[in-house]
Amino acid sequence: MGSSSPQDHRPPYQRPDESSPEREKFEKKLRGECHCGQVVYWLSTDNPLDVKYCHCHDCQVLHGAPFQLTAILHKADMAFENGTKGLHFYKTGTKRAEYNLPCKVSCSQCGTFILDEGRNMVLISPSPLNLQTKQQRANFDVRRHIFYERRVKDIYDGKPKWAGLDRQSQRLKDSGEPESE
Repeated sequence: MGSSSPQDHRPPYQRPDESSPEREKFEKKLRGECHCGQVVYWLSTDNPLDVKYCHCHDCQVLHGAPFQLTAILHKADMAFENGTKGLHFYKTGTKRAEYNLPCKVSCSQCGTFILDEGRNMVLISPSPLNLQTKQQRANFDVRRHIFYERRVKDIYDGKPKWAGLDRQSQRLKDSGEPESE
């Protein structure tokens, strides 16, 4: 996608200095950057709504890892320095490179995963963020596991584990067994 796409003028692809009905003034609190530096983005908050480990099959395959660390934010809390320039969009449902929500967004050059854009929220990878303070790092601590039934490896961390989506599926014990009633 080029820099003149319709997404450029609404969150999260809107530039930090651009206002809109969805977002008034944007305060740059946290900076994120892909591996090659082509994609730079900002967060206006250093306290996400939630932070989870996702063990779903798509995350395992697309990230080449047993699970994905993801932080959930409002779209208006994120801004890209160059709009959609340098971004690659991928729709897992159709297995096509297209902008069709929900979709995954990465750097078109180095492939660094940036976010999952849903209809109402974004799920970002905290790894590319410049978390400078102890409090910022604490704010991005994992709070729960989702799709834990699909896990590749057991993780005994005392965090709540859900068979599917949190609070919409069965909660599991640390061993992966259902909790007794």
